[in-house]
Amino acid sequence: MAKKSFESAGASNSLTVRLKIGGGPGAIGKVATLIGTTFKADVGAMDIIGFEDGCTVRDITFSAGTVERGEEIVEALRKMENVEVVNVSDRTFLAHLGGKLVVRPRNPIRNRDDLSMVYTPGVARVCLAIHKDPSKAYSLTMKKSTIAIISDGSRVLGLGNIGAAAAMPVMEGKAVIYYEAAQVQAVPICLDTQDTDEIVRVVKAIAPNYGGIHLEDIASPRCWEVEQRLINELDIPVFHDDQHGTAVVVLAGAINAARVVGKQLRNLKVVASGVGAAGMACVKLLMAAGVRNVIGFNRGGAVHKGRTDLNEQERWLAEHSNRKGFKGTLAEALKGADMFLGLSVPGVIKAEDLKAMNRDPIVFALSNPEPEVLPEDAAPYVAVMATGSSEYPNQVNNSLAFPGIFRGLLNCRARKVTDEMKIEAARAIAALIPRDKLHADCILPGQFNEKVHQAVAEAVCRAAHECGEARRAKRTR
Repeated sequence: MAKKSFESAGASNSLTVRLKIGGGPGAIGKVATLIGTTFKADVGAMDIIGFEDGCTVRDITFSAGTVERGEEIVEALRKMENVEVVNVSDRTFLAHLGGKLVVRPRNPIRNRDDLSMVYTPGVARVCLAIHKDPSKAYSLTMKKSTIAIISDGSRVLGLGNIGAAAAMPVMEGKAVIYYEAAQVQAVPICLDTQDTDEIVRVVKAIAPNYGGIHLEDIASPRCWEVEQRLINELDIPVFHDDQHGTAVVVLAGAINAARVVGKQLRNLKVVASGVGAAGMACVKLLMAAGVRNVIGFNRGGAVHKGRTDLNEQERWLAEHSNRKGFKGTLAEALKGADMFLGLSVPGVIKAEDLKAMNRDPIVFALSNPEPEVLPEDAAPYVAVMATGSSEYPNQVNNSLAFPGIFRGLLNCRARKVTDEMKIEAARAIAALIPRDKLHADCILPGQFNEKVHQAVAEAVCRAAHECGEARRAKRTR
């Protein structure tokens, strides 16, 4: 099997070019051959827009694979005889024009009576009702179904520290997913500060307007302190998706992967490469769910009690894992391991290293855009493989978790997010794969499975009531 290049050949790198094509019969075939055969791009629609000066005007859509290849194709089209490039549209940029969100009223204002109720003077009575009983904000404002997505732009996707303004498209995209998947209204707020105290101060100041806080793309170790301080100082749930959304889906995948190979979580030896924000959250949740034997690795090697260069989170890991004090290499740690969990960098292990793992090994290589080890290379040695890429089966994607988690939190008006809620969310995701459908290439449901978010929401609600964090009584039939 040929190795994938990890260039996205999907819609995210697609162009629509408007061409004025002359030259008679066969001209459009030459254009299609140039795009599809010469440059090996995927040609989609070739729509006729009209006729002008004896030429046919067409819009041709194609997936270029990369920005550079798209530019090369356009330049080649410009050089073709009897072809004029009228316009070039990047479909991804078009999808962002004007932003991806709008604010609209729930009910239209048609006359003076409507205006007097939604605004002055009628609104004053509602304000006073909330002043007298702040809990009424949940029923009389958008708070009951609205959260804030907070970022400082310090660790955006694989782009790094690009700042608040450049982070906004990601936060808008997250908000779109929230509403489409679980009817949660999410307001993206990117802060032009990367000072921990200032972030905490601002979020606390705006918190009364929201039913929860979603933290996104905040670099570690700042993300841990911001999250923990907000959890301690707010009475609404705070959820850092880069950590806990990833952890929930990893646990869901691990539950089903263990079932496929006939093992139990508590008996797995897990080797984790990368114990930053996401990696640490994954390890902690796996341990909370029953995994007992974990060895974590950071850039300095195995995390163990003898090291003096660890941050606060890594010191916790040193105290609660690697019981035998293993100090060897990552490759050596894989000897007898049942599961490799990678949230680090491409190429950190070699496929041959997987030979030393226990029978029917599980490999979650989640580095993006390229995994720690290529699935094609790992295939001869592993029983179950998962990545963070949609190019392969078993994609570990946060969007399976966060919409339903916050839907559940809002439905029961939870005070905080607990490990019990996250574990139940993971179990709900895992349970959506029926036993007779479960196999090595199917351990997680698809992102567009409509049952996922409802199942997660219901699981989170149940757990919130069981652990006493719900403020809204259970609905009775």
